[in-house]
Amino acid sequence: MLGVLFLIILFFGLNQIFYSVFQKRHAFFDKKKMTLLYLYHLVFYGVYTWYAYNNPSDSKNYFNELEVHTGSWFDLWGTDTTFINFLSYPFYQLGFNYDMLMVTFAWFGYLGFLYAYLFIREKIPIKITVFKKLDLLTLILFFPNMHFWTASLGKGSAIFLGLMMFTYAIIAPKARMRLLIFASAVIFYIRPHVFMFVAVGAILGYMSGKEKIPLWQKFMVFVVMIGALVLLQDQILGVMNLQNSENLIEDFEAAAEKNSEDLSTAGSGVDMSSYPLPLKLFTFWFRPLFIDAPNILGLITSVENLLYLLLFFKICKKDFIKFIRKSPALVKMSLVIFFTASFAMTFVMSNLGIIMRQKTMVMYFLFFVIYYYLAEKKYVKLIALKKKREILEAQNNATLNTVQ
Repeated sequence: MLGVLFLIILFFGLNQIFYSVFQKRHAFFDKKKMTLLYLYHLVFYGVYTWYAYNNPSDSKNYFNELEVHTGSWFDLWGTDTTFINFLSYPFYQLGFNYDMLMVTFAWFGYLGFLYAYLFIREKIPIKITVFKKLDLLTLILFFPNMHFWTASLGKGSAIFLGLMMFTYAIIAPKARMRLLIFASAVIFYIRPHVFMFVAVGAILGYMSGKEKIPLWQKFMVFVVMIGALVLLQDQILGVMNLQNSENLIEDFEAAAEKNSEDLSTAGSGVDMSSYPLPLKLFTFWFRPLFIDAPNILGLITSVENLLYLLLFFKICKKDFIKFIRKSPALVKMSLVIFFTASFAMTFVMSNLGIIMRQKTMVMYFLFFVIYYYLAEKKYVKLIALKKKREILEAQNNATLNTVQ
């Protein structure tokens, strides 16, 4: 317990250093909000730790694997689960117990929210309120399900940090190249297939964004991302044991069907194999929704999923397609990552518990698109009102001059 308390205080101090750095870089940085977010995230560390002690949890398996490991640190170097052991091993060697590793990875998850705040706020300076009086950015940052699945020892916290660092770095790739490379490596080594979605999203976003990006920069992003996909294709396909496949489509469908059947045997399983694609996507994004909640956690998540659905309705407008066509690269990149990752995962997910956990990786990309869309609409209205005021002022001045 003393070790956990020491780490909480240590991470609080490290946060202050991060805050000072980002306050110098970004005038908008809200230190008070980020401190509150840290304390809020710690609550979910406590909740998840209680949950892990009373239910089966992958976090226990990770720690057990460290206890029985007899090789060197670099024997743990690899992708997927192995990489989490690789990240954990130095801390374990320093004497970190299970609870201390849990709070360490919870801090990694918190840093993911910090970078999410930075990338959203840097690109969208306009404040947006939803549901009459709720600040949209605050709502997004404090969604409980997002914090629950990123507050423990495991892939969720680490890959969320990698994804949010990537989006922040890609805003200014030349200035943040080292962060971009580091974030890409973290994503790839934890989930190679997610790196594929991110790479494809970055390529399409950069190629089709409305910004006037020099041709050499577009070419550089294209070559780097395509080159990475080619070099790492075996590891990416290896996630579904397709590295030696001669017919990727048929073999993917067979592997996805088997994986779906395995997951559906759990208590919160849903048979999605016969669902049409729109219903599969709806299930992945917005279920459970009260009537199919598997437990108390599912009921709490249902409230959050309802808010996701209500936010999603805000972009179900005729002008959204026009907005996307003219949107900047980061918006298009976010939408591509969100849809490609969602599309792939719907074929292999048939368990609501797994779905609740996995979608934390992609929902922030949807939130960013929604936020940007609403902000642009508000900006257009503000410009129109400003022009109207200027016209009225000009007319009033002309009237006064006539009278005089």
